[in-house]
Amino acid sequence: MAYRLLPLNDLLVNRANDRHGELENETAAIAWLFNSKEDHMKALARDIVDAGEIYEPLLVSPINGKFVVFDGNRRLTCLKVLKEPNKAPNKNLQSYFSSLKEKKNFVFPDRFMCQVETDRDRVDDILFRRHTGNQSGVGQSNWDDRMKANFVNRTGKGNAVSVADEVEQRLVAANMAPKHRKLPRSTMNRLLSSEAFRNRVGFSVSRGKFEYTHQEDVVLRALQRIANDLARRETVLGDIWDVDGKRAYLDKLEADGLLPTVKDSLTKHKDFGSVDSTKKSEDDVNSKKAKAASVSVSKPSRRVNLIARTDYGIAWPGRLQRHRAIWEELQFHLVLPDHSNAVSVLFRVLLDLSIENYISQNELTVGANDKLSLRALRIAEDLHAKKKIDHKYLGEIKKFQHADRLISADTLHRYVHSPDFAPSPDHLVALWDTLATFIVCCLKS
Repeated sequence: MAYRLLPLNDLLVNRANDRHGELENETAAIAWLFNSKEDHMKALARDIVDAGEIYEPLLVSPINGKFVVFDGNRRLTCLKVLKEPNKAPNKNLQSYFSSLKEKKNFVFPDRFMCQVETDRDRVDDILFRRHTGNQSGVGQSNWDDRMKANFVNRTGKGNAVSVADEVEQRLVAANMAPKHRKLPRSTMNRLLSSEAFRNRVGFSVSRGKFEYTHQEDVVLRALQRIANDLARRETVLGDIWDVDGKRAYLDKLEADGLLPTVKDSLTKHKDFGSVDSTKKSEDDVNSKKAKAASVSVSKPSRRVNLIARTDYGIAWPGRLQRHRAIWEELQFHLVLPDHSNAVSVLFRVLLDLSIENYISQNELTVGANDKLSLRALRIAEDLHAKKKIDHKYLGEIKKFQHADRLISADTLHRYVHSPDFAPSPDHLVALWDTLATFIVCCLKS
């Protein structure tokens, strides 16, 4: 542990703060804090100005010549906006911080005391023991369930199962463990901290125990490569710190032919679950009728929200912050019978953004003026070529171009632009159930 006085310009608000998960940059993180906790932020800023200091050192870790804050992001945000009120996300807040700074005659310090930790595991251990009591926003705010889940998904800490321990036991039993080198368990847990990444390697711990989802020998070969890369320090914590880093590493393994494929799957149909457990047998029958695909989504018949409250296995990088926000509104907040117009418009926006994400991430060549249906078809053909969807589902996307069908691009267009075309909850559900696999594939790219 070391304490240092650091200049404000060297301190960065954490874009991957566990309060919100990964966002695109520091500006987005600042905006999220104000949008979500405006009253708390104003109270905290007023307290800092009244006291003329912050009482607790910021917890920071060095990254690329700067210091990212892991505890104290609200304090740092207030300090940055007090120094430069135009950093606030709207005019009212800019005015508030300007008047607060002038009224209190605040003398801005040049440097701030920080607790500097170079060991990320120690940072996470410190975070794990903090966050009790918020004192109306002046003290530290408690993490809610979503924030705790972000922490667990990012670090792997708090899981009922230690992934690294489970992996090491199986590698040792198969005589495939790294020789004469210690496996960095914390780095392994961080890499495989979410089901989305564990499933790519071929196993799951979603039910509190380690289970293979693909052929054991194939999975063990992939895990052996990962263990060797980590043990030899060919891949280190900084390489897999965020979602994009984890995905890039696994993409490399996939390109090298080391990750399991659909043909290695033990369960050919991934069932994300129905909201009605009594329909399990019916869902089982339906799933047997479906062709095997690497991504498949069940189709529950009755839902309150457009997107079923099940795990679709998406790891959300910071660049998809708006996609995630729209997804969560459609999955948790907007009720179909009451908000059909809002749901229909956001559904279309989510589809558009998902398509743009796939095109960008895969450098797919499409015409600048191509219609939505043609862009969707180009992506579906690419997914089919990569064995991400089967031929039958490719046919469904081809039909999406036909304006005379209910499930079509024309229907979505009318939901947004037609004054006479009223969205129906049942039709919206049918559209989602048809396009869910396509959208999930686009967001996973």
